[in-house]
Amino acid sequence: MKRVLFPALLAATALLLTACPQTPPPPPPVNPSGCPVGPLSVQVEEPLNLQGLGRFEGEYVPGELLVLPRAGLSVQALRAEGVEPLGALPRGLLRVKVPPGQEKARAQALLRAGAQYVQPNYLYRPLRVPNDPLYATGQKAYLNALVGLEAAWDASTGRGCPPLIAVLDTGVLPHQDFHTSKYLPANVNLDVADGDADPTDGQVPSQDSYGHGLMVAGVLGADTDNARGMAGVTWGGHILPIKVYYDGGGATTQTLLEGVRLARRMGVRIANISLGTNGQDPLLDAELTMAWNQGMVVVAAAGNYEKPYSGYSSGGPVMFPANSPSVLAVGAVDQSRERAYFSAHGPELDLVAPGVSVLVAQPSGGYARANGTSFASPIVAGVAALYMSKYARERKAWPTPDQVYACLTQTAEDLGSSGLDEEYGFGLVRADRVMTDTTYCFP
Repeated sequence: MKRVLFPALLAATALLLTACPQTPPPPPPVNPSGCPVGPLSVQVEEPLNLQGLGRFEGEYVPGELLVLPRAGLSVQALRAEGVEPLGALPRGLLRVKVPPGQEKARAQALLRAGAQYVQPNYLYRPLRVPNDPLYATGQKAYLNALVGLEAAWDASTGRGCPPLIAVLDTGVLPHQDFHTSKYLPANVNLDVADGDADPTDGQVPSQDSYGHGLMVAGVLGADTDNARGMAGVTWGGHILPIKVYYDGGGATTQTLLEGVRLARRMGVRIANISLGTNGQDPLLDAELTMAWNQGMVVVAAAGNYEKPYSGYSSGGPVMFPANSPSVLAVGAVDQSRERAYFSAHGPELDLVAPGVSVLVAQPSGGYARANGTSFASPIVAGVAALYMSKYARERKAWPTPDQVYACLTQTAEDLGSSGLDEEYGFGLVRADRVMTDTTYCFP
């Protein structure tokens, strides 16, 4: 089994964060010459021209409504509908209390009782920007500018109803920025290659595979919004490292079979496999098909080729397991949305994600830049986790792998030739579209 890892670069310098001082505010600045001065002009408040029922979707305060009453709608009439006034708001509005879970039904009753307009008390949240210092300098340019993660994080950081995510790889190494994210259940052999409970990477430090599992897991779920290091796509939590590499050796069909079976037994919803080999592996393919049919989304790196494969001008064919019909295959693009020269491509490719100069956690405890479809794959797996978390929180059920596949592929940003093509698959994964789409993701 062969993979290509590309040399890593030094990490960007961390930003220094300062706390806001608790002192009186400074005096207002001197007004520059020629600028208008004085308060805002006073406008006559027109009556609100709203009728009927507001939108009962998205997030709103449980058990509260905002009511625009018509003349003659009394407090007694409100209370007769099971509504308790909480206070008056500008322009004739009332904020009222209703039984949680009955907001829409009570709103409809209020309209029948004489209200002019009723809506929920919507919740507004700031666009999520993690405070990890390396996010702004090292990750924002591709995670937000290309994938749209800040808008997606505003909808879900994956913590509300987090799916269990497995990383089948070399194992993991200790790192200050991947600590609380790890899920290490007691009495479970997470090292399926060596048959023990310790999933620590046992590779030789001089080998290119050393630290690979940590790098992949960090991209997917580094401890996030902790004012330290880098951000993970899922903001951390519930990352199950399954070591499929022998200490000092490689992974095999047997170890991967054991890894996928363990993931299934543990109730894993998403598995990331940033490993590959040319050709097919029918035994592992059958196991992956069973996992997909049982509800586990499998995301895999399409493969890297430092030199062009025979018959290819650059890159090469999609490797296995990414080329399996039961796997979501991910290739790599650079920050210009161009396919990375090393990225595998072909008819089995489903999506692409940033895979050039990706910030990763290093075995040394620091950070570095790395290239590879190995690091594009966990970005897609992380977006899938954000979607599944939001879906499960709202619908009280997990989406099926087929739903996840349709959501991510049909909301992708089309690149290259129009529609599905062999260079980019369906296109660049777009987390912001995934979280708002009402056709394929949240019908």
